[in-house]
Amino acid sequence: MRFPFTGVIPVEKPIGVTSRRVVDVVGRALSMRAVGHAGTLDPLASGVVVVCVGSATKLVDYIHQLPKHYTALFLLGRSSPSDDCETPIEEEANPVRPTSEAIESAADAFRGEFLQRPCDYSAVHIDGKRAYRLARAGHTFEAESKRVCIHRLEITGYQWPHLSMELVCSAGTYVRAIGRDLAESLGTRAVMQSLARSAVGRFTRGIPLDAIDSTTAASHLLPALAAVEHLPVVSLDADTLGLAVRGGLISLPHAAADAIAAVDSTSLLVGILKRHESGEFRLRPNFLGE
Repeated sequence: MRFPFTGVIPVEKPIGVTSRRVVDVVGRALSMRAVGHAGTLDPLASGVVVVCVGSATKLVDYIHQLPKHYTALFLLGRSSPSDDCETPIEEEANPVRPTSEAIESAADAFRGEFLQRPCDYSAVHIDGKRAYRLARAGHTFEAESKRVCIHRLEITGYQWPHLSMELVCSAGTYVRAIGRDLAESLGTRAVMQSLARSAVGRFTRGIPLDAIDSTTAASHLLPALAAVEHLPVVSLDADTLGLAVRGGLISLPHAAADAIAAVDSTSLLVGILKRHESGEFRLRPNFLGE
């Protein structure tokens, strides 16, 4: 299937708007249904949401591989079921007030790779149902911990009860849970007051949501190749491209990666070459063979 538009649009999502709403706005502006986002941003958070259009919707998993940059503000000495300000907040009667030195020392445990328990109010699946739906219905459950990676975590400010930080993390990381677990390690509690996502990989600036219309959406559309710039790239000649589009296996004897962005002679992304069990590569997804 050929789409009138294919590519990615970084959008600046305001507070109070869902990521689904961002997708709907872009879809209506371009009169397209093949639109999706590469990473949910909670309604209470603001910042960059990468919207994929047309064939680029098949690249969502690759955008998920990109690190995400956040600025977060927490309130210590408080807790809530959702670990943020969405649900009722309970203040501790006699909270521990950690020193700046204690906070910085405790933060070391949250740098690098570790197992993180997702927030109860999250989109993870528990027996086929979203955790936040179960939590809102009053069900008790234990979400399975997931391995996450914090590439950088910097405490940028602390004056009780306010604690601010900047971090760069892998997909699937719950920033709310970072504050929750950091506070617990210090003998207190925390809720996230605000969160802003400043970047997803190279996507550091988005078009404001309220500025999106048919003209601005089209003009801000980046080529699909922008979504996979972190992958190695190979240019296929006409014969090799024809074989790949027909589903044939491609030999790339010097390739070390298991996924390679394939472009034609004009540098247009035609799909992703994935390593087959034979060691050769097959075009999946195949933009030209759709």
